[in-house]
Amino acid sequence: MKVKLENVEPMEIERRSFEIITEELGRELPEDIGPVIKRCIHTSADFDYADNLCFSEGVIQKALEAIQKGACIVTDTQMAKAGINKKALEKFGGEVYCFMSDEDVAGAAREKGTTRATASMDKAAKLKKPLIFAIGNAPTALVRLYELIQEKKISPELIIGVPVGFVNVVQSKELIMETDIPYIVARGRKGGSNIAACICNALLYMAGGR
Repeated sequence: MKVKLENVEPMEIERRSFEIITEELGRELPEDIGPVIKRCIHTSADFDYADNLCFSEGVIQKALEAIQKGACIVTDTQMAKAGINKKALEKFGGEVYCFMSDEDVAGAAREKGTTRATASMDKAAKLKKPLIFAIGNAPTALVRLYELIQEKKISPELIIGVPVGFVNVVQSKELIMETDIPYIVARGRKGGSNIAACICNALLYMAGGR
């Protein structure tokens, strides 16, 4: 059997990919959230994101305003940090942080008997900047964020809650959806650092970061 390849120029691959996604979805997506959903599908080739991504009321506009005002992004993995378009974020004066490898975070986690993800959220809470949290790996990061919000120690501009896995993953996402903080959450077990990063990038491009 001969394999027939599409003749697509390198610069056209992404455009053609999004065309295929639109065709195979078979339905129109809301104009505000559509670009985020399609970029998640583009990153993962998983059309389930068309149904399991949950958006709080008005979250896209709030996220774009936060980015344009210079909000910084905190992630729970170096992989997510690497995947975020930092040049696009810097255009608005923002930076990306990941504290998971910091020695003081490791020490705090050992001392308190918590995960590094939990300790890294405590460190992030001390930043005197508007913050967007992009969590793609550790449900304990979402749980700690929920606690910090309840304790009124932090009020993020946005929480992207998309950790992947089996233990406390579903529950941690549901906790975030109970808060009054703007959120984008991948309900269920699916997600990952790549999804956290691609949601950030979708928002950055929508904000005019390209």
